[in-house]
Amino acid sequence: MDKFIIEGKTPLQGTIPISGSKNAALPLMAAALLSENAVTLSNIPRLKDIFTFNNVLRVTGARVDFHENTNTLTIDPTNVHFLEAPYDLVRKMRASFYMLGALLGKYGEAKVSLPGGCAWGPRPVDLHIEGLKALGAKIRIENGYVYANTPNGRLIGGNITLNPSSVGATVNILLGAVLAKGTSVIKNAAMEPDVVSLCNFLIEMGAEIKGVGTSELTINGVKELRGSTFRNSPDRIETGTWMIAANMHPESKIKLTNCNTKELGMFYKIFSSVTGEMEITDDTISIQAPESIPAYSITTEIYPGFPTDLQAQWATMMTQADGKSTVTDTIYNDRFSYIPELTRLGANIEFKQNRAIIRGATPLTGASVMSTDLRASVSLVMAAMAAEGQSEVLRIYHLDRGYEQMEQKLNAVGARITRALSEENY
Repeated sequence: MDKFIIEGKTPLQGTIPISGSKNAALPLMAAALLSENAVTLSNIPRLKDIFTFNNVLRVTGARVDFHENTNTLTIDPTNVHFLEAPYDLVRKMRASFYMLGALLGKYGEAKVSLPGGCAWGPRPVDLHIEGLKALGAKIRIENGYVYANTPNGRLIGGNITLNPSSVGATVNILLGAVLAKGTSVIKNAAMEPDVVSLCNFLIEMGAEIKGVGTSELTINGVKELRGSTFRNSPDRIETGTWMIAANMHPESKIKLTNCNTKELGMFYKIFSSVTGEMEITDDTISIQAPESIPAYSITTEIYPGFPTDLQAQWATMMTQADGKSTVTDTIYNDRFSYIPELTRLGANIEFKQNRAIIRGATPLTGASVMSTDLRASVSLVMAAMAAEGQSEVLRIYHLDRGYEQMEQKLNAVGARITRALSEENY
């Protein structure tokens, strides 16, 4: 198992290209099963989760060709015949659960393992299941699997109100509804760019969806979808991560390219309050870090609010800010596993319920730390780059799930990160 050895302190200077979004790509891949012929997706990142989901699709009989040199993925569902997503693959990533809506929507039945993924907090699939039941699905759970079918081989239209709003449930219900017989309405639907991208892709294939980008989606079911070519969105979480990472070093000056700055939501406005000079276009962001970082408290909210996927990174930056700040997560209460590890590096953080109380600025010094999930992992890398001396970040397989060529990108702008084999025993 690999680890990172990181030498600090290292300001970041240069250009970082932003990769395609993993969170946006996975729903597109599931949606490809709904087509009558092949689809081509571009700007797909080379990540473990993408490779895993490729294999989930292949199990069904779909042909999947990933051209890694061009980040292009072709999926041909013509020969899909095995309507199952098995545990040994689904346990590795929650997004495999999108197979439930896709298989039900196209073929009228599915057997899908309950999901795995990051090791933090309960994230139940009740909303997914209740939403598909509202479209006429018959569902039971046995031995860790969800068994689903439709009485007449096809889902029907229905009305669903999501409480709370959920990206995953919105995606699964959309996948089921676009080929259903009749009209479906999803109220309190997620408005995240990942959902907007999926809607636009489905429309390109022939789906009829109204209200894209709003909290109420109306889907008129169609008989079939056709193949299409579609470009995946840039990764807004990677964009925000490198913005924060650069801001932690007074000498940092970076330019991020291949962005979609319109998808940053409130994060851009909030970040503007703590950075130095910043220039922005539709697809680039240039940042000159400030001499000192002001303390700034944030609370995560559904899009366009501050994203939960950036709260660990923000808390890490606040350890170097002047004064006291708080990070409150209203989406997931348990997403603070990074706090004990940041404390090992010298951070002064107190944790109460769903809130981190951070007192800065505290000098960070190198230590061995261990990550437990994707965003916790990257926050530890950021802290190590700001710390004096050498640090080890263990269990970086989480990072390989969500950040394409991380060490290559960061080393190209001044970081000193080495990948090495870990001595851990499991």
